[in-house]
Amino acid sequence: MANSYPKRDADDDELLSPENSVLTFIDFQPTQINSVNSINHSKLIKNAEYVAELGKIFKIPIVLSTVNVENGRNKDTIPGLKKIIGEDVHSYDRTAINAWEDKDYNDAIHNTGRQNIIIVALWTEACLTFPTLDALEEGFSVYPVIDAVGGTSTIAHETALRRIEQAGAELTTIPQLACELQRDCNRTDTAGKFVQFLLEQGAFPNTN
Repeated sequence: MANSYPKRDADDDELLSPENSVLTFIDFQPTQINSVNSINHSKLIKNAEYVAELGKIFKIPIVLSTVNVENGRNKDTIPGLKKIIGEDVHSYDRTAINAWEDKDYNDAIHNTGRQNIIIVALWTEACLTFPTLDALEEGFSVYPVIDAVGGTSTIAHETALRRIEQAGAELTTIPQLACELQRDCNRTDTAGKFVQFLLEQGAFPNTN
C-alpha cells in the first residue's frame, strides 16, 4: 500500500514543482533555428514542443519572448511551438540580445513571484547564457533544459553550458523535468497526461 508524504509546500520544496516554477521560451524563431548546428533542427523543434507541453500539463506560467519582430528584422515564434504555448500567452518582443535587459520581459518574470526559472532559449551561447547569468546573480534558480536548446556550433553550445553550470545553473533534461514536476503518481490530476507524455517520447514501451 502506497504511503506517500503529503505534497510539499512550494516555498519549502527544494525541487521543481508546478507551483514554484516559471517557464520561459526565448527566440524560437526561424533565423535562430536555421543557424543552430549543435542539434538536428527537427529534433530541436520537437523537444521545445515537448517542454511547452509539460508547461501546459502542469499549468506553469509561461513567459515568451522574441527579438526584432516589431522592427521587421525577424519573424515571430515558429507556429507549431506558439500554438502549444497558446495564442493567449503574450510575447515580449525585444531589441536586446539579453532578454534580462528588456524591462517588459524582466518585469514579466518577476511578476510571477516564482524563484525557479525553467529556460529554453536560442542560442545557447547568447540568449540562453546571458539571462541565466543575470537571473542567477539576482538570486533566482535557473534550470536550462539542455536537450531543447542549441548553439551555432557544438563547441559554442557545450562551452556555454559549462559557463552557466559553473555559475550555478542547474542543467536538466526533458524526462528529468517531467518526473520532477509529477513527482508522485498519486497526483491524479496530471498523472495520466504525464504517463502519456512519456509514452509519446518513447521513454518506456507501451504495453497496453
